[in-house]
Amino acid sequence: MTRRSISKRVAVVTAAALVAVGTFAAGGAVAGPEKSAKKPTKKQVAALFDEWNAALKTQDPQQVADLYWDDAVLLPTLSNQVRADRESRVDYFEHFLANKPVGKKIETHINVLDSNSVLDAGTYQFALTDHDTGQKSVAKARYTYEWEKRDGEWKIVNHHSSLLPEG
Repeated sequence: MTRRSISKRVAVVTAAALVAVGTFAAGGAVAGPEKSAKKPTKKQVAALFDEWNAALKTQDPQQVADLYWDDAVLLPTLSNQVRADRESRVDYFEHFLANKPVGKKIETHINVLDSNSVLDAGTYQFALTDHDTGQKSVAKARYTYEWEKRDGEWKIVNHHSSLLPEG
């Protein structure tokens, strides 16, 4: 190897090393805390539904609505109206809770996306008691919850629930 080719090779290796170190440093600065945060377990994610279901049992629409971020979207089981603000979510839960719903998951699929976001999708059912007649019924539905952790607190950012089609 000539002296000139050695100098070129050293320059290329040095430049590549600087780029690699710079990329690592920048990536670490941007993603460092996020990467080091511990992801929740599937059991911890499942417990979020249990918390939501327990809030239903309080019969307090405000308490249920507290489990949703202000910017959350609710596509509810027994209403065709999209609920994209707290007031409309409270309105839905006032009517839904009048039927004393008790939720039970039938099938669940949990995807932990990262330390601050998870998806929980599947099917569930609600035992309902009509507030006027006392007649009991069961509403079977499919669901998707997107939970997001902000400032250390898990809340729902998207919730879709729709009755299962006949058949």
